[in-house]
Amino acid sequence: MLRKLLKEKILILDGATGTAIQKFGLTEKDFRGQRFVTHPVNLKGNNDILNLTKPEVIQSIHRSYIEAGADIIETNTFNSNAISQEEYHCSELVYTLNYEGARLAKQTASLANRPVFVAGSIGPTSKTLSLSPDVNHPEFRPVDFDTLTAAYTTQINGLIDGGADLLLIETVFDGLNAKAALYAIDRVQQEKGTTIPVMVSATVNDKSGRTLTGQSLEALYTALAHYPLLSFGLNCSFGAPDLQPFVERLSAVLPCYLSLYPNAGLPNEMGEYDESPAFTAQCLQNMAREGLLNIAGGCCGTTPEHIRAIHDAMTGIPPRQPQPRTSHLVVSGLEPVVVDKNQNNFINIGERTNVAGSAKFARLIHDRAYEEAAGIARKQIEDGASVIDINMDDAMLDSAKEMATFTRIISNDPDIAKAALMIDSSDWNTILAGLKNAQGKCIVNSISLKEGEGEFLRKASEIRRLGAAVVVMAFDEKGQAVSYERKISICSRAYRLLTQKAGFHPENIIFDVNILAIGTGLEEHNNYAVDYIRAVKWIKENLPGCKTSGGVSNLSFSFRGNSPVREAMHSVFLYHAINAGLDMAIVNPSMLQVYDEIEPELLQAVEAVVLNKYPEATEKLIELAEKIKANKTTGKNIKNETWRERSLEERLSYALVKGIKDYLPADIEEALSRYPSPVEIIEGPLMKGMDKIGTLFGEGKMFLPQVVKSARIMKEAVAILQPEIERHNQSGNRHIKRNKIVIATAKGDVHDIGKNIVSIVLTCNNMEVIDLGVMVDNQRILEAIHTYKPDIIGISGLITPSLSEMEALCELLQKENIRIPLVVGGATTSSVHTAVKLAPKYNYGVIHGGDASRTAGIIKRFLQHPDAYLQEIKTEQAKIREAYWLSHTECISYPEAISRKPVFTPESYRQPENFGEHNLTVKHLDLGELAERIDWTPFFHFWGFKGKFPEIIYTREEAEKTYQAALEMLGRIIAGQEFDASLVVRFFNAHTENDTIILDNGHRLPMLRQQSDSPVCLCLSDFISPQADQPSTIGVFCLKVSDRHNCPDCRDFEHLLRESLCARLTEALAVWMQEQVNDGLQMIRPAFGYPACPDHSLKKEVFELLDAPEKIGVTLTPSYAITPSTSICGMLIAHPEARYFGIGEIGPDQFAAYCKNKGISETEGKRLLSHIIK
Repeated sequence: MLRKLLKEKILILDGATGTAIQKFGLTEKDFRGQRFVTHPVNLKGNNDILNLTKPEVIQSIHRSYIEAGADIIETNTFNSNAISQEEYHCSELVYTLNYEGARLAKQTASLANRPVFVAGSIGPTSKTLSLSPDVNHPEFRPVDFDTLTAAYTTQINGLIDGGADLLLIETVFDGLNAKAALYAIDRVQQEKGTTIPVMVSATVNDKSGRTLTGQSLEALYTALAHYPLLSFGLNCSFGAPDLQPFVERLSAVLPCYLSLYPNAGLPNEMGEYDESPAFTAQCLQNMAREGLLNIAGGCCGTTPEHIRAIHDAMTGIPPRQPQPRTSHLVVSGLEPVVVDKNQNNFINIGERTNVAGSAKFARLIHDRAYEEAAGIARKQIEDGASVIDINMDDAMLDSAKEMATFTRIISNDPDIAKAALMIDSSDWNTILAGLKNAQGKCIVNSISLKEGEGEFLRKASEIRRLGAAVVVMAFDEKGQAVSYERKISICSRAYRLLTQKAGFHPENIIFDVNILAIGTGLEEHNNYAVDYIRAVKWIKENLPGCKTSGGVSNLSFSFRGNSPVREAMHSVFLYHAINAGLDMAIVNPSMLQVYDEIEPELLQAVEAVVLNKYPEATEKLIELAEKIKANKTTGKNIKNETWRERSLEERLSYALVKGIKDYLPADIEEALSRYPSPVEIIEGPLMKGMDKIGTLFGEGKMFLPQVVKSARIMKEAVAILQPEIERHNQSGNRHIKRNKIVIATAKGDVHDIGKNIVSIVLTCNNMEVIDLGVMVDNQRILEAIHTYKPDIIGISGLITPSLSEMEALCELLQKENIRIPLVVGGATTSSVHTAVKLAPKYNYGVIHGGDASRTAGIIKRFLQHPDAYLQEIKTEQAKIREAYWLSHTECISYPEAISRKPVFTPESYRQPENFGEHNLTVKHLDLGELAERIDWTPFFHFWGFKGKFPEIIYTREEAEKTYQAALEMLGRIIAGQEFDASLVVRFFNAHTENDTIILDNGHRLPMLRQQSDSPVCLCLSDFISPQADQPSTIGVFCLKVSDRHNCPDCRDFEHLLRESLCARLTEALAVWMQEQVNDGLQMIRPAFGYPACPDHSLKKEVFELLDAPEKIGVTLTPSYAITPSTSICGMLIAHPEARYFGIGEIGPDQFAAYCKNKGISETEGKRLLSHIIK
């Protein structure tokens, strides 16, 4: 009936409930009724409680709107959720409020002489999931997705049970809140077996047409379009004329019905609405005549008279016709991103926010330097990425927690949040953490049929419910698809499952058919790129609407360390793949060359490898790569034979490293004449050569195909020695035993390139390798141990879940009393994880293999001296564990921490008599005073360069260029005095009491104390005299360096260079200040909000003491951030033992004492210190 009417006419929605309630002049007694006479808090203002205490008032309002012509009336349940009702202490009444609200509306509607539908009103709550209320803690949220979903679930159950015909999620200001509501609706409707239609209505925050969280309306709709919405539209915000431009935009794209119920204009100075019913109706009628509306009504300030006028104005006007549904994949952040080859030939997915793919990003996440990590995301977007891939899969990280934290932080930065997010993880909980903290429409990377159809469909259904598109990897129960035939077979099967059983539209399915390494030197790898490109073409032709993607860096793994070759390989591959239909790819934009600008010889060689044009293609590219690596310093093709003049051992090593076999028979024959047995040749010069290869490969100085080629030379050397080995064994001399190793890829993991490299290298080192393959169950490994009795067990894993399998394997080996070393390897493993998580579970010995090429050398060392090597490994692992647990210790009690405070002699607090006599105020300091005090090392770290100044500019060309640009700009800044450097310092006598610094004017500065289990627990107050009659002198200061030519919206190189110089000059000003006042004393200048004094709110006290806003023009936000941002506020403390330190985590006992000492509530305390509370 409802859908039929929507095709016939514009339906009328009712007007404001709150405005109507106000006209009844209800008192607190009315709101309480008989039921809530003794309720502990006032209830007036809680309009929803009237469903229980004044039902006749609510029904009267419903009747008035029905009589005015409303086809749809809303329940009085806008705030009937546990979060909004919490302030009224009515959270336990939520189900009843909604049930009664729906029942009252339904009962009233049933008395009408025409169809009237009841829409269950679902408001946004007072909390936001996408923004932090605390500028100093951008990761903080007042509520999480699951809590909000639970609140909505109770509300929706009540509305449906009470008889609602529709569900209306209205006044949406945060897309993530709305997604939580839709998620709850989907689950409740599935459980109840209902299909009640759902309407969504958003509110814009300003006349730019964005929500409060900064999202465009198109991006918001994209984030919610996974649910089959009856309608989408706007309410509240402004009057109808101001909303018309946004209605026009939406009407042009929405495939569902469009609703509009504006305010009666804007409120006047008395908070009342003046817009007449006739004016509102006329505006809506104009829009209706333009074919823009399907549902019209009123919001704040509108009355039954407004609704009657709107009803009359809409009569006889045909409804808007919804747009056809798009077949393009559209994802969103704050802006929509359309994956359409007619609009964008190719979508670039930034790959650097991946802890597995970027060492810098991984380090920043480990160090919790989230703002710097966010800078990497921002840089990718500036470089052209419209989607960024985020991956936190690291054995030593809580990946789900880090995913949630980082996603929250970047959602506060519009420069980053405008992009769509690809949530990338092999851990399901981490994927959920990402999706539940992103307000836009994400892409999940990835799921596969690896665990069977049941698990595949379960995950796919949840991803759809959370509104994301999905990448499907070409894996199934048998493992990774390598051939063209397997790739298209798996994709065809997954397509049928997703479209027929999981409710996916084809455009939300993205197939990744596995970009694998080529140019490895292994013949079976030669056609990998060709098979990928063919599979992409097949998908575009046979699975209409689906998209294709892939991780491009895998392709050139063999040429790690040679950027020109890798860049050329990526560009050539993308050129052909995009022509075949590739829609998007994870690629570092800085690792690409323009196809037409690739040097012709390199282009020809790379294209031959990518397209597998002839068998020798890889070898030719290797030769060219070596020339490029050497910067083509050899201009003539002259064969260099000087190495033949070296010693026998050096010649054999050189031949292995360079892959030269021409002289191998002669050198082996010479070696046999010199060495007493062939085994000593293998264990001597040949193994030394292989060790060197492992080192070079690990350092990125050799490529994978060169390693394989070297391994083949080793194999040939062993083959030449084989007759001598057999003769040697038959003569009764030392028997040359072939050591055995059982190797496997962990259960659930299909990645095997590293394991295969190890297998090749070990085989060529005369070891017998029993390769159990991929996805190997631990029980099968145990069976192989009993069957083959190996000398070594090797287990490999590339994905994070493999680590738990390794832990289980260690426990199994321990239980079975196996006494064979376990070598672990793969991208997710590390020496720390091995020492902390694996070694304690298996006493005999667990060794971290490191890079695949190093494993042979590690195994050889063990086989030569097993006991000594294992002891060496265990000693090192004990040190790693000690360091790890030292940084992850539990807090000791606060009284115990106080007992461990350092004890200083009274003499240590004595200071020169004239110290602190002169306060200091400096305005507009000559910047030339600061230039020589700049610490340049952090400047280079800001730009992503590692190392120290000045060495870095002599070793990195780009660093030198950046330095020269900085010097030129600094010269201009100083010449024009373009930055304002100002400061104010004031000294006070002070003493300490109960970890509080008490100034002589009575001001108190509470400090925090370390609570780690260390011999000494420091507090800044320790460096202040405890005697009031023999006080110390301390200073408080505030300083700034601000850019007079500030351009906050710029993000080009020039602006970033100015920002980085401004930051360095701020630190230089702090150094200059300290030089002026320290009188030769040992002095520190801890700043508020920094590790030794993490409470930012102390700035407020100091601002008052210094009158800093008046003196130097700085301001403090409600969250205690200083403007300009390049400002510092802190203390000057002089004491012979004064030093910087970090408080670390504090226990609840100290937290409670600190709040009491500071005179604040624990709620406020948590807002200030949540990041350090244990």
